[in-house]
Amino acid sequence: MTTSNVTFNYYPRCPNPGLTVGVFPHSDGSLITVILQDDNGGLYVRATDGSWIHVQPINGALIVNIGDVLQIMSNDKYKSVEHRVVANGSKNRVSVPVFVTPRPNAVIGPLSEAMESGEQPLYKEVVYSDYSSHHFGKKHDGKKSLDFARI
Repeated sequence: MTTSNVTFNYYPRCPNPGLTVGVFPHSDGSLITVILQDDNGGLYVRATDGSWIHVQPINGALIVNIGDVLQIMSNDKYKSVEHRVVANGSKNRVSVPVFVTPRPNAVIGPLSEAMESGEQPLYKEVVYSDYSSHHFGKKHDGKKSLDFARI
């Protein structure tokens, strides 16, 4: 079973956006995150080469991000996306993410189906509330929250 929560994010315009951060680089501690953003943009995802790619807003489109929990359960077959938000110099920004997560007492770990070809588990089993407490109990720091469950 899963739960979900909706967050409304408001980022006021900043005349000098180079002096502020909207949200530091991080990955979500969810199974998936579905995001509705306004037409102002500001969301960036990290590319495999380490560069940042701006996610151009498309009117009415939803963004679906893979979260850390799906990366753990798939034993790295699916990777959570590292992302950040940059302030806009001329317009306020609004985004509405919906986080789909396991129930707090759920035990997460690699699914046997993710290791059918004989792969070894890359993550140990952990209680989701412990993982979530670790994830939210520290500053955003890229994808380092995954280390909590890594073998």
